[in-house]
Amino acid sequence: MNSQRDRAGLRRAILTMTGRLRRPLRLASALLVSANVATALWATAAAAEVAGSEVVATSSAGDVADQAPAPAVATPAAPPPAAKPDNPYDHLGDNPFVRFWNYETLELGMDSAPVDPTVTPLSTLRPGWPTVPETTPPMPFLDWPYGGTTSLGDNRTASVDSPLMVATANTGFGKALASAGIQAYGWVDVGGNLSSSKLHGGNAPAAYDYQPNTVQLDQAVLYVERTPDTVQTDHVDWGFRVSAICGENYRYTTSYGLASYQLLNENKFNGYDFPMIYGEIYFPQVMQGLMVRVGRYISLPDIEAQLAPNNYMYTHSITYTLDNYTNEGIQTTLAITKQFMLQVGLSVGTETTVWNLGQKKPNLFVLGGGVDPLYPGTSFAKDPGAQPTGTLCARYQTQDGNDDVNVCANGINNGQWGYNNLQWYGVTAYHKWNQYWHISTEFYDEHQSGVPNANNPTVQTLYQNGGTPFSPQFIPNNAPDLAQCNTVATLRCTASAIGAVFYLNYSPNHLNNFSFRGEYYNDLQGQRTGYKTFYNDFGIGWQHWLSPQIEFRPEFTYYISGIPVFDDGSKKFEKVLSGDVIAHF
Repeated sequence: MNSQRDRAGLRRAILTMTGRLRRPLRLASALLVSANVATALWATAAAAEVAGSEVVATSSAGDVADQAPAPAVATPAAPPPAAKPDNPYDHLGDNPFVRFWNYETLELGMDSAPVDPTVTPLSTLRPGWPTVPETTPPMPFLDWPYGGTTSLGDNRTASVDSPLMVATANTGFGKALASAGIQAYGWVDVGGNLSSSKLHGGNAPAAYDYQPNTVQLDQAVLYVERTPDTVQTDHVDWGFRVSAICGENYRYTTSYGLASYQLLNENKFNGYDFPMIYGEIYFPQVMQGLMVRVGRYISLPDIEAQLAPNNYMYTHSITYTLDNYTNEGIQTTLAITKQFMLQVGLSVGTETTVWNLGQKKPNLFVLGGGVDPLYPGTSFAKDPGAQPTGTLCARYQTQDGNDDVNVCANGINNGQWGYNNLQWYGVTAYHKWNQYWHISTEFYDEHQSGVPNANNPTVQTLYQNGGTPFSPQFIPNNAPDLAQCNTVATLRCTASAIGAVFYLNYSPNHLNNFSFRGEYYNDLQGQRTGYKTFYNDFGIGWQHWLSPQIEFRPEFTYYISGIPVFDDGSKKFEKVLSGDVIAHF
């Protein structure tokens, strides 16, 4: 009995103790919950501090120990700051040579310059201006070519993608150029050909590869320039360009009186020239923009140009080879509307220098006692083509940029036989069907007046004995040709030529273009080529870009003439496989 009573008492004692411990345990539990909630509230103090809010938890029997604040909902923490975008220009290095190499490597496989995320891009087209029709690469231009001016409405200062400028960007020299908006850049062009002709100069009148079966430095070119900003409309801007060319191609840009001894006296295979030396002032407030260019510049308008990157194919059409190349003077371009431009220029002629104006040479035939019916005086003009000369051109482009027409009269004066005094009247036109296909076409008539007749014996005597401005006593090599007039008796006649050429282009992507060239040229008096006949050429070329800086241009061209012309007058047909590589810097 006693043991049972003891066990019952022990049970009651345990229950009593348990009841007494229940409240402290419940209090400890509440305190633990409160600590966790306080931590959350501290982390989100702004959200938790709501005036007049209370959190109360009541235990059974209203015991204070059971009261605790309810957990609050925490606001998510702010995300970490966005990572700085990677700038490819930060990885080029500091040494200019290393930077140059790394930048050339960086652009491989790309069709444009890498984006610098630290630079806010500017609009490259004035509002309302016609759409820029092309991209480079793969085309040799952005706007349909019209010449005589920096492109109006879509040019920004210092906008050329130049590895040389990137390489020197961290140097004092590079920073000084950049701050002035001046760029220095250029390219090296090496080409070669395999031809069915064999003799020296046998590919002629095919040009830029006139020497058959050879590899040559076509041109190494350097530009130093500042171009006016023609997108903006709030201030007058200015620009300039100084260019130098070295290589075989100097012979096509030579101007009589400017380092012309290389071609006209010594007939050097390689030489140098300065095809463009000019300054520009842009007045955006005059109608839709007026550009004034003064100096030596490329003749208007033409599909093709002397500088390698400005052409679809490696070789040039005969049509282009035998027309005007450069002028010295003043050339204005006025945008009357955003689609219509008028170009008016005054120069001293074509391929002749300002200092030839008024210059005389002795008439050696007359001074030797002879009678000269062509030039009867004791002297004659050094270059009769050096005289005040006008240019008048009009350009219209559709708003979508898909069509463009240029009508031009270039190098217009009295037309007397000069070094290259061509009176050029012609049209260039462009049409773009879609992003893949477009065609460029050109047609012209050109002439010189009073050209001595090569078929007349008296003229031949005069010419060979110093009785003309371009006799071999004055220009022993590459002098202007005489005309093959229709009758032997006449002393002079007008020498004319007509040319028509088209380039049909297919571009499957931004790194490739395929060009088909078709051409008809007729040298009606033989003064341009030395042969009185017609020519056709059919060429197909591929322009492949490894990057915006490196371009390959293989091609095949088949030439036909009306009489034997090629290979020094021995062949009527010529096949030429040729190509070049252009590396920009």
